[in-house]
Amino acid sequence: MLTTLLHALNPFRDLQAVDAHCDLMCGVYNPAQARIEAESVHEIAKKYQDSDDETFRQRCVIIKEERADLAKHHLWVLWTDYFKPNHLEEYPQLHQLFWEATKAAGDAKKTMDPQAGADLLTKIDEIADIFWKTKGGKPDWMTS
Repeated sequence: MLTTLLHALNPFRDLQAVDAHCDLMCGVYNPAQARIEAESVHEIAKKYQDSDDETFRQRCVIIKEERADLAKHHLWVLWTDYFKPNHLEEYPQLHQLFWEATKAAGDAKKTMDPQAGADLLTKIDEIADIFWKTKGGKPDWMTS
C-alpha cells in the first residue's frame, strides 16, 4: 500500500522492495529462534526413524525441511543484522562458524539422520555462546 501511494505521488521514482527480520528493524535478536527450529529438526528425524507409518514419515520430511530452512533463516538474520565488524574483530571465528552452521542446516534438510540435527544444534550453541558474550551475558529470565 505504501509503495503504491509513493508511486502515485511520483510515478518516475524507482521503488525497491525491501525485506527485514521484522518490518521495523526492531533490534530484537536471539539465537534461541534458530535453536528451537534446530531442536525440531533433530526430534523430527528421531521420530521418523522410530516410525513405520509412511504417511507420518512423509509429514516428517516436509516439516523437518521447513524447520531446517527456518533455522538457516534465523542464523542469517543474526549474521547479517546483529553481528557487526567489531564482533568479528573480537571473535574472528564467527565467519567460519556461521558458514558451518548454515551448511549444517542445509545438511540437516537433506537427510533424516538425527545426527545432522545434533550437529546443527552444536553449531548454533557455539554461535549463541558468542552472541551472549557480546550482549554482556544472558538476561535474568534466561539464567534462573
